[in-house]
Amino acid sequence: MNYRLVLNILGKLITIVGLSMIAPLMWDLGQGEGVVLPFLYSLTITVGIGVMLSIFVKPGGDVRYKEGFTLVALAWLAAAFFGSLPYVFANTFPSFADAFFESMSGFTTTGASVMTDIESNPKAIILWRAITHWLGGLGILVLFIAILSQLGIGAMRIFKAEVPGPTKEKIKPRISETAKIFLLIYTALTITQTGILLLLGISFFDAIVQTFATVATGGFSSRNESIGAFGPAVQWTITVFMFLAGTNFALYYLAILGKKPAVFWQNEEFRLYTYITLAAGGIISVVLWWTGYYESGEETLRTSLFQVVSILTTTGFATVDYDQWPLLTKGIIIMLMFVGGCVGSTGGGLKVGRLLIMSKQTLLELNRAIHPRAYLSLKVNGRTVEQEVLASIFQFFYLYILVFMLAAIYMTGLGIDLITSFSAVAASIGNVGPGLGLVGPAENFAFLPWHAKYVHSLLMLLGRLEIYTILVLLLPGFWRRV
Repeated sequence: MNYRLVLNILGKLITIVGLSMIAPLMWDLGQGEGVVLPFLYSLTITVGIGVMLSIFVKPGGDVRYKEGFTLVALAWLAAAFFGSLPYVFANTFPSFADAFFESMSGFTTTGASVMTDIESNPKAIILWRAITHWLGGLGILVLFIAILSQLGIGAMRIFKAEVPGPTKEKIKPRISETAKIFLLIYTALTITQTGILLLLGISFFDAIVQTFATVATGGFSSRNESIGAFGPAVQWTITVFMFLAGTNFALYYLAILGKKPAVFWQNEEFRLYTYITLAAGGIISVVLWWTGYYESGEETLRTSLFQVVSILTTTGFATVDYDQWPLLTKGIIIMLMFVGGCVGSTGGGLKVGRLLIMSKQTLLELNRAIHPRAYLSLKVNGRTVEQEVLASIFQFFYLYILVFMLAAIYMTGLGIDLITSFSAVAASIGNVGPGLGLVGPAENFAFLPWHAKYVHSLLMLLGRLEIYTILVLLLPGFWRRV
């Protein structure tokens, strides 16, 4: 293990986190809400440590897989730690466990919160929450690769450890170019949504906070009522952009490059993603309309689609307290928490692409039972899925469910009811945010004991880095010299 190289690169990443605090610092200088010093202290400490690691720890050698996995895990932990400093110095929360939970939730784009009254906090603090989302959305590692492409071949190892999904196809020969393209798409979505929200009449502050949380599929809002505080036009706009953020970013590049929007519908994962959205939204709309929850058909459809897209893409925004809906709709919501967005998106969960491959493999095995002598191969988008990829998907599914069950048992051991326990764990490991019961959209995670907040912080990290990146560090062989 090349520790010096890991620490040197980690120092640069920490510096980026620190420099990001300039925006809320400048905001409070203009607003005068009394958090200039907390941000100044946080910025000085974070940038100071980052610069010292970058300058005084001289790197040597290349980033191998061991360094890649270690760097990714340490980067997210460091981002969460240093990102919690503004909350600590501003006394935003009563304990460090709360501050760390909120920071980890931001950087992992989970959106689970322990903040009980959002609007009573200084706007600079709310802006910082949104910035942690934006930085974490595409991954601070991918962002770093895009800026500092001199990492060379080692960048691919970091990218493979960070980017979620069963495949990490490079859409450009150099991984640094791929990262830059993703960042450009991410920025374009950010600018476009912000512009539309401003045209719809909401303030610049509300527009930027909601946008950062949307394109990152995060869920931290600037309002206590989340998106329910805004009108129908804003809700429809955010629904569309949540759906776009949950789409594979590579499809945007391919569509622009070939000038063929049809590339989206030609992609099997995108089609399934769309079908799930329409089916779940349709069923919930019918149930809510039948039971008379809302006055108009437009409100019923808007509310249903918003919540379906929000949960499916693991954004976690809310316009209503869906915990008050009929049981059937809540069952659908829990299932959507496990599905997640598309591969190559900012969403969490199992990913639509994985579920597509597992479903196809199941059908293939059923056909093989009927036709044992037939040659059957699993194909997605016209390409044969390799056995190595297939095995890794089923292994990931097993680990995901195993971690979910162990964490759910831990939660019930605290005396928390089953609905709250299961939905809280599903929301944390799936990077969704709110769950049901005591962690529903009208509630938060503040009631949890301090140790449970650290457990859920770990679940968020496991979900964001797709379990393998963290669990591989626990293997004795990982640290053994070869």
